Amino acid sequence: MDATDLARLIREQHATPKELLDLALARYHRLNPQLNAVCQPMIDIARKRVGEPLAGPLAGVPFLIKDAIQDYAGMPTGNGSTVFSRIPARRHSHIVQRLLDAGAVIFGKTNTPELALKGVTDPEAFGRTVNPWNTAHTPGGSSGGSAAAVAAGIVPMAGANDGGGSIRIPAACCGLFGLRPTRGRVSVGPAAAEIWEGASSDGVVSRSVRDSALALDVLAGPNVGDPFQIAGAQDSFVNLAQREPGTLRIGFSTRSPVDTPVHPEAIKAVEETVALLQSLGHEVVEAEPDYDGQALARSYLMLYFGQVAATLDEARTMGARDEEFELLTRVLAAFGRSMSSARYVASHRQWNSFSQALGQFYQQHDLFLTPTLAHPPIRHEQAQIPTRQAKLLHNMLRSGALPTLSRWGMLDNMVNDMARKNLTYVPFTQLANLTGTPAMSVPLYWTEKGLPLGVQFCGPVGSEGRLLQLASQLEQARPWKDRWPAMATEAE
Repeated sequence: MDATDLARLIREQHATPKELLDLALARYHRLNPQLNAVCQPMIDIARKRVGEPLAGPLAGVPFLIKDAIQDYAGMPTGNGSTVFSRIPARRHSHIVQRLLDAGAVIFGKTNTPELALKGVTDPEAFGRTVNPWNTAHTPGGSSGGSAAAVAAGIVPMAGANDGGGSIRIPAACCGLFGLRPTRGRVSVGPAAAEIWEGASSDGVVSRSVRDSALALDVLAGPNVGDPFQIAGAQDSFVNLAQREPGTLRIGFSTRSPVDTPVHPEAIKAVEETVALLQSLGHEVVEAEPDYDGQALARSYLMLYFGQVAATLDEARTMGARDEEFELLTRVLAAFGRSMSSARYVASHRQWNSFSQALGQFYQQHDLFLTPTLAHPPIRHEQAQIPTRQAKLLHNMLRSGALPTLSRWGMLDNMVNDMARKNLTYVPFTQLANLTGTPAMSVPLYWTEKGLPLGVQFCGPVGSEGRLLQLASQLEQARPWKDRWPAMATEAE
């Protein structure tokens, strides 16, 4: 059952919150040792909660939150880091408070790469999370722990956030539905006004479209102190998702915006989706927004550099040392510290050109279809920094060479090289982040080796209702909710 069905069981008194928690914990104890999806269990907190009166649309539903941004008072928000894992949150984030107000029973926090920086989930602080469909492969990231837990059936949906694809990437890797909301749709306060200059949005990964719609109804809306607000939907997202989308004009592309290779199966996933859309009566044409993909990739990395440098500087004020962070994190911070504030601002101003190009595209098209990933879920070793490169990076950090490279003009070449290499597997998702627009990964394709490989639909600002309507139509035409990895069915 999905979360919607579980909540109904509770309302109709066919089950109790304690019974559902016991079932979820039984699967957690059986499967998490293999998956490493949950990095901070909160079992005592959950057991106390199910003994209290619960009300709301998620009353009694077992739930997991991501160990990044989603603060639970008294628990550390570890962000995949040993440094932040020793600092308890002072108060609930608005996201967590709304889940609690809706009656959810939170019993743990899910694993994420350090500072939620990667499309794989392998923090040194908590260890690697594996994909339930094949444990030799990544579940994606940065919400990889949440996706692994949902795909394995520990919970029907779990908290996630998306600053560069971190809802959509793990959803695509694990055969789940993942919707990244419009910038400002879900409040990330009170600890922060916005995450990564507004590039990050919070939501869930789920097994059903209606669960994601329900979660968005619970989470959406501003809070006091938020820097800006967007117009609310005309109806609940649950109701909107039940309506027909009408005939849509959808542009599609399988070309990597950074001109890197796209795996034949990622192309096939889109081609099969195009055929399905056409069979449902939609108009589908090959077209893409007119923007500079390399420039967007550089802007995205500049965001990383500045944000990571600021985070490590903040950690220093708490007594932490840079050496307590992982190599890649320290390298990104070093790049950020060698970059001028003028350059950071200039890069941020360029985001507008991407928004304008996408806005022009949506004058002629309702939605934009691409692969979610350029490659099926990669094996764990493919995400590791090669030994020789790691040694070189260590030496550069130790010698303080990065500022010199910047003065010599060599930093630009390194940034271009990093942009190409780091986005080879995930070049399609960042456009929605820098433009603040909604996007979703829909699990319509499995590879010849049995691995999920989602496709991505992007829409204009505020179009979550339309995206959910199309997703519901696709879900009915090609159901996925009852497709399970062997690990999940063997745990019955």
